[in-house]
Order: sequence, then structure tokens, then C-alpha cells
Amino acid sequence: MRVLFVGPSLYGETPDLADISVRPPAKQGDIAQAVLDGAEAIGLVDGFFDAVAAPWHKEILFALARGVTVLGSSSMGALRAAECAAFGMVPIGEIAQAYRSGALDDDAAVAISHGPEELGYPPLTEPLVNVKPTLDRLRHRQLISEAEQLRIWDRACRLYFKDRSLEALLPSEERREILAAYREHRVNRKAEDALLLIAELKRSTVRGNPPSVEPQHPSFFSRHILPGMLG
Repeated sequence: MRVLFVGPSLYGETPDLADISVRPPAKQGDIAQAVLDGAEAIGLVDGFFDAVAAPWHKEILFALARGVTVLGSSSMGALRAAECAAFGMVPIGEIAQAYRSGALDDDAAVAISHGPEELGYPPLTEPLVNVKPTLDRLRHRQLISEAEQLRIWDRACRLYFKDRSLEALLPSEERREILAAYREHRVNRKAEDALLLIAELKRSTVRGNPPSVEPQHPSFFSRHILPGMLG
């Protein structure tokens, strides 16, 4: 069984998800539960982190120790993949690789606000990992000046992720055509990386290798959380 944890990063996309068990963004315990459900490969794209506890590193190590292939991209998956790559988790896409190399080191760069599950988790704000390549594209196409690019990027970095709507990013004092150009030429790096992960997840036909570095045992997870999940 292949399991995919995804939400707002894939909003508006319609990939072929046949033979994949699609689950909501992961919260604490969900990855371990997928392993107990029989998952042989897990793709982590989105995860909760604010009002709900985020997926633990220990449950990813638990999955890897069980020989489960674990891939990460785009959002929470990119963060965890960079952090757990040494143990066997596979980073997929530019965002995960940027975190792994240290080119990107701010967890909030992937953070967004989004709507409810019933509406498909529509993004309500713009993540920095989409803002930067979009501004780079607009500058390359000479749709904005260098000064405008720097000013908008500085504003984006200063905005709290829950406030970083396009209207806040490109307020009325900016040239009106910049907002239209941004929407027309927008780079959705999170979606691009999520689609790469899905393609790799569908190709996953064998179990992953055990981690090259053994996690520390016993841990709080193995002593207190996992026994409760096992009943």
C-alpha cells in the first residue's frame, strides 16, 4: 500500500492518484499509524504544525526501521526529509533539496494558511517558496524592475505567514499590473514538488532499506506512544 499525506500543496492539481491511499495533512501519530496499517511506501507532502502537533521524527524513523520507503517534498514533507535524510528518508524536489543543502533554513518559508478539508484545503496565503521564484520570473521577463523585486521580497519576508495574502504582498501602492502579472506567471513550487513526489511514489515497488544510522532507543515514542497505538 502507498500512502500520501497531502492538502493545500496540491490544491488545483488533478494528478493520477490511482493505487494511492490519499490522507489529509499528517499530524502527530499519523505516519506511525500508516505503517501499522500496512503501508510499504509513504509520501509526506503536507502536515499540521500550528494548533495541532506535527508529525514526529521518531515515527518517521519507526517507518524507516520497518523498511518502509518514506518520501518528503513541498512543505512539512520537505522539512522532515531534509532532517531525516541521513536515516533514509528521501527528499524530493527543489524545496526539500534546498533545506537539505542549507540554502533554505527558515521553516516558515513553506508555511501557509488554508481553508477546510471540505473545500480541498484552498491556500489563503502565499508561501515564500513560491514568492521568490515568481518574482525571479517576473524580473527575468522584465515585468518588474530590480527595485520592485527587492521591495516586494522584503515585504514578503516581513509579513507573518498567516498575513501573506497576495493583497498584502502587492498592496494598492504597487503598480496595478504587477498583481495581474504575478497571478499570470505565478510559480507554484510546492505543487511542482508534490507532483514529483507522486510520480516517485507510484514508482515505489519495493521496501526501502533500513536506516544507516540507528535511532536512539528507548525513546519516548517507542516507550509511551507506540504501545498505545498497538493496543
